[in-house]
Amino acid sequence: MMLVHRELSHCSALFELMMDPAVFPYVRHKAYSVDEFMFVTKQTVEREANGELISRTILDETGNPIGTISLFDIHENTGYLATWIGRPYFGKGYNHAAKNLFFNELFNERDIHTVYLKINRNNVRSQKAAEKLPYVAKAEAMATETHVIYKIEKETYLLHAVGTDLLEA
Repeated sequence: MMLVHRELSHCSALFELMMDPAVFPYVRHKAYSVDEFMFVTKQTVEREANGELISRTILDETGNPIGTISLFDIHENTGYLATWIGRPYFGKGYNHAAKNLFFNELFNERDIHTVYLKINRNNVRSQKAAEKLPYVAKAEAMATETHVIYKIEKETYLLHAVGTDLLEA
């Protein structure tokens, strides 16, 4: 599995995965046609070039696009994470692996210090996935009526990553 910069060549496959009713309600930037998805992707690439966001396509082991992971609303070294993966790839570890790769980029190669996860209270699958991650903490003061907010601090994540590397050595 790997992350790559967003490309228009991935749009058709990603659009088909995004339209699944188990995925679509939780996608931040919805599109209702492949052309609209291509337009949104072009905007995403432009916004990344302007430093407004960071977005990657998640590829499986064979190079097929299976979802996206992005950091939006970057301000003062913080941003909001948005991830979606197509239903055929649920429960196979891609979400966790994509987050690890992305957090390594954000915290080691970029000047990001805090990542927030804003998860709809109805999205129990994503809440459970977030709560499994040992470096995630609830940001209770930021929660809303409709969303649970979690945060990942750079130091906490890097300590976890170093500990994991030591255990695997």
